[in-house]
Amino acid sequence: MRNYKDIPSWWFYILLLVTMTVSLALCIFLKDEVQMPYWGLLFAAAIAFVFTLPISIITATTNMTPGLNIITEYIMGIIYPGKPIANVCFKTYGYMSMAQAVSFLSDFKLGHYMKIPPRSMFLVQFIGTIIAGTTNMIVAWWLLHSVDNICHQTKFSNSPWTCPGDHVFFDASVIWGLVGPKRIFGSLGNYSALNWFFLGGLMGPIIVWALHKAFPSQTWITFINLPVLFGATYSMPPASSLNYTSWILVGTVFNFFVFRYRKKWWQRYNYILSAALDAGVAFMAVFLYFVVGLENRSVTWWGTTDPEHCDLATCPTAKGISIDGCPTF
Repeated sequence: MRNYKDIPSWWFYILLLVTMTVSLALCIFLKDEVQMPYWGLLFAAAIAFVFTLPISIITATTNMTPGLNIITEYIMGIIYPGKPIANVCFKTYGYMSMAQAVSFLSDFKLGHYMKIPPRSMFLVQFIGTIIAGTTNMIVAWWLLHSVDNICHQTKFSNSPWTCPGDHVFFDASVIWGLVGPKRIFGSLGNYSALNWFFLGGLMGPIIVWALHKAFPSQTWITFINLPVLFGATYSMPPASSLNYTSWILVGTVFNFFVFRYRKKWWQRYNYILSAALDAGVAFMAVFLYFVVGLENRSVTWWGTTDPEHCDLATCPTAKGISIDGCPTF
């Protein structure tokens, strides 16, 4: 790798300057659409800058990237309530930019292992981001104007265009931006006790470290990794219990039993198996779209008729509301 020219620092500085300038222009000249003031953009950028290094360390050691989505939504909901679009924009600049930076570093690490020139890696990622972003926007615009009742789960329950990820994004804007955390987790809400979990997340690693120092002979304490344990639920929602059941089953079989009793097989094929599972999911998504989606048909089975398999999942939890079949609080 020493034979290749390194990436000049001014490449990063110019890219940062251009993106910040464009973002500030959006906040200033399209303030009615964006809703986020310029100081919100600067604050979000500062959060992403501060958390990129520690989150990258956690990602490098655990292969899991903790998200800042809840933190950014909570902060903006407290500071600037009643503005759902501003809350979404703040989360995008504070959380998504950090996640993209970690992914960028991960790709550079892979390119370093593959002996790819750093400048080529930078250009490929830069050009690929522009192409991918433009393509995604065009496809999303086309789908929104060509698919009737897209993302309407109640309109066609068997439609494949349910958009679970977009529903989570929209629900988050309503919960954290429009309603605001003060009405849910603050003095005006019923769930203020959940704020103590922030303290628990802060003290958890300290407690594990103290136990390791107090009982150095207990080697199993070093295997307790709270970012992994707590971060394991970051995909829920939109992931359902069915997703987690399959993940736990596959992970237990191959990373416990196969690792313990067939370690040579695990060393040789487990990485390939992981790539094959990812490729299989992508292939089946495209395959089902052309085979089922274009024909306006659906696959009905136990896992799709009721993903939660809980009759009380849709019951209200507010006090005084009574619905048949649901408990009244």
